[in-house]
Amino acid sequence: MFTGIITDLGTVREIEAKGDKRFVFNCSYDMDTVDIGASIACSGACLTVVAKGTGWFSADVSAETLSKTTLANWQVGTPVNFERALRLGDELGGHLVSGHVDGVASVVRILAEGDSMRFTFEAPEEVAKYIAPKGSIVLDGVSLTVNEVEGNLFGVNIIPHTAEMTTLGQWQAGEYAKGDCQVNLEIDLLARYVGQLLERQHNG
Repeated sequence: MFTGIITDLGTVREIEAKGDKRFVFNCSYDMDTVDIGASIACSGACLTVVAKGTGWFSADVSAETLSKTTLANWQVGTPVNFERALRLGDELGGHLVSGHVDGVASVVRILAEGDSMRFTFEAPEEVAKYIAPKGSIVLDGVSLTVNEVEGNLFGVNIIPHTAEMTTLGQWQAGEYAKGDCQVNLEIDLLARYVGQLLERQHNG
């Protein structure tokens, strides 16, 4: 489990094509404190550390993960948000996050609002129904609060600190064509399970 509070901003260092893809990441973590087999959320996708060294770690990514996330588009130098797994007793600064990506959302527009930025995203139709105003959402591993929802579109505000410390600060104000800029999206765990229960009741 994670919280959606990013603790490091790194980059893709190397991509090895094997049966699966192996990503090697640059990071600032003290890797002596990270065990082989540990989980690290990489821009929202929970990956397992399979090798490590000073200032880097690597993780294998399956074809299934590549098909459901933005990882298939990552290249050497791509910036990546990192969060280590939550430990019992840690402060829950964001909300409970599983690290299982539900889909890919596209940036539609970004507007400057004072020092902050208001992002509008388009979510996949099968995911959008679980997104509610004032609910929680995870974008590229970042825990955020939804401002408004209109159909498949939803908006969030990004404060300067979040823009500086995460990949969300890499984009500028403006209009974007669908698919130009994409993020990994994870809906709120509670919304997912309540939605599934209601759907089962309706179908039953």
